[in-house]
Amino acid sequence: MKIIFNALKWISLSLGLLIALVLLAGFTVKCFAPSAHPPGELVDVGGFKLHVHATGERNEKPTLVLEAGAGAPGEYYHWISEGLKDSLRVVRYDRAGIGYSELANTPRHPETVARELHQLLELSGESPPYLMAGHSYGGHYIRIFTEMYPDEVAGMVFSDATHPESSQRTNLPEEPWFVQPLYHIAAVLGDVGVLHLVDQMVGPILWAPGLPEEQLQRMKDYTKSGKYLRGYLEGDDRWGSELGTLAAQTDNFGDLPIQVFSGTNLNEALLIKMGLDPNHIRTQRANMQQELADLSTEGEVFFMDGGHVTIFTLPEQADFICRHILRRWSPDKEASDLTQ
Repeated sequence: MKIIFNALKWISLSLGLLIALVLLAGFTVKCFAPSAHPPGELVDVGGFKLHVHATGERNEKPTLVLEAGAGAPGEYYHWISEGLKDSLRVVRYDRAGIGYSELANTPRHPETVARELHQLLELSGESPPYLMAGHSYGGHYIRIFTEMYPDEVAGMVFSDATHPESSQRTNLPEEPWFVQPLYHIAAVLGDVGVLHLVDQMVGPILWAPGLPEEQLQRMKDYTKSGKYLRGYLEGDDRWGSELGTLAAQTDNFGDLPIQVFSGTNLNEALLIKMGLDPNHIRTQRANMQQELADLSTEGEVFFMDGGHVTIFTLPEQADFICRHILRRWSPDKEASDLTQ
């Protein structure tokens, strides 16, 4: 018994020492990490600042406003911005707490998020008409924004956007109970520099295939504190259910032009392992993406050989989206001038 007790004692001491060394290393990396220099600007929208990054000259054409997916920063949409900026004004921003934006001081109700975006656009000198583009959960947000400001929106673009009934119709399982506590623990680890240490040693925690090195390196800034995770938990995660419910109520946009781009690639091996039928999910996804286009009599859908994120992080995929957006909103643009 004494041998077992001594073994447990040394194991506990060793683990304690290891944890202390990791925390010390993380804190050291955090203290000596260079200051963040976000592109664009931070704009005060009432007690906190939102990060906005605009490219392209203002002109008579609609300004494309990118609404990111759940927890996604504006950096993910680099190639979309690059492919459109010569013809359209493109505005990327980070919702409260995400990316370079500060945490908000009010609950993240979806309509509040829409009002903040509207205020951000005004304060940063942008003006309608807007072409609202939403990826994933961002599809919910642009539907709510368009419902609230119909006279300012010229059209909508959905990039593999989430359908309000997606979870039910694809039979996706609920999030495991332990995920939320892990997020909170990770946020604390971010505050003490451990996440940034891991980011530096192992590679980008936030990563997307196809993005330039400059964008990948910039995303390391997000791991310098736990703010990013708290922003996600307080916003998209906490309000996800109500966000989908409100979006579902916006079911008729008349003849407003709508373009839907949907990735068709699925991780079939993982789905089968989860006990799901890939063919059923593929069929349901196709039906739901068509339904997004059918929100308007002027809707069209494009099915792409890409994934949920790679349809815009890979330059050749983003180029396809840009070409079709320009075909509708800048028909005078020569295809040879677009991003290759």
